[in-house]
Amino acid sequence: MSKVAIVTDSTAYIPKELQSEFKLHIAPLQLIWGEEQFRDGVDIQPVQFYEKLQHAEIMPTTSQATPGAFKEIYKELSSQGFDIFSIHISTKLSGTIDSAEQAKAMLELENIEIFDSETAGMALGFQVLAVARAVANGASLKDCVKIAEKARGKTGVLFAVSTLEFLHRGGRISGSQAFLGTMLKLKPILEVRDGKLEAAGKVRTMNKATDKVLEIMKSKIGNQTPIRIAIQHANALEEAKKFLVKVNGAFPQGDIVEAVIADVSPVIGTHTGPGVVGVAYMAGM
Repeated sequence: MSKVAIVTDSTAYIPKELQSEFKLHIAPLQLIWGEEQFRDGVDIQPVQFYEKLQHAEIMPTTSQATPGAFKEIYKELSSQGFDIFSIHISTKLSGTIDSAEQAKAMLELENIEIFDSETAGMALGFQVLAVARAVANGASLKDCVKIAEKARGKTGVLFAVSTLEFLHRGGRISGSQAFLGTMLKLKPILEVRDGKLEAAGKVRTMNKATDKVLEIMKSKIGNQTPIRIAIQHANALEEAKKFLVKVNGAFPQGDIVEAVIADVSPVIGTHTGPGVVGVAYMAGM
C-alpha cells in the first residue's frame, strides 16, 4: 500500500502541535519588506511580524509560495516513496497552486494530487486535518481527493477587521470607503466565499462584530454536527480567548468536538492588519 504525505501552505497556520502530530509539510508564502524577504512562519513569526508592523515606515507586500519550495518538498517526499496530496489556499486569493503545478511539471511526477481548498486560514487547515486523519487510518491518494472535496463543502471562515487601513493599502477597498468607514468607526465582517474575499456585514464595535460573526456562522452550520472551531487572531490573543468562550457557549454541549486558537499568518495579516478576530469552522464531518 502506498503511503501518502500531505503538503499545505503557511496561510493555514495550523497549530504547531497538529503539524507535528500529522507530519504535515508546509510550503511558506513570501513576505517582502523593503529589501528583506521572509518565508511566512519560517523566517518571521506572528509576534515578530505584528511588532515590526507597528513601527514600519515601509509596508510589506506578499507573494505566493515559490515553485522551488514545492519542488524541494515534492522531490524529497517522492524519493521516500510517498504519494503526495497537496492542498492550498484558494486560487482566487493567491498564485500558490500555480507554483505547485509548475513544480509537479518540472519533476514529471504523476503521484501528486494538487487540490484547491477555495479558502484560507484554518478553514483550509480543517480540510488538511480531515485528510490527515483519513491518511492515518490508511486512506489512499484517491481517497484523499474525495475526503477533501467533501470537507471543502463543510468549511467556512469569517472575521472581523479592527481597522480598514490595511484593506485599503492592499487594494481591497477604495480610499473613500476607508475614509468613510474610519469616520463612522465601522468594523467590517469579511468571509471567504466561493474562493474570494467578500463582505458579510459591518457594525460599529469589535464586540458587536464578533457577535455578528457568531450569528452568521451559526446560521451556516445549522444542525450539522460534529463542529470543529478555530478562533484566529492577529495579535489579539485575549480577544480570541473571550470569543472562544462565547462560541463554546452558543452550541449545545458536545456539538463542538475540536476547538483551537490559531494565529493569523503574517502573509494574511499583511492584508488585514492587527486586531483581527475571526472563526474558521468545519461542520458535519
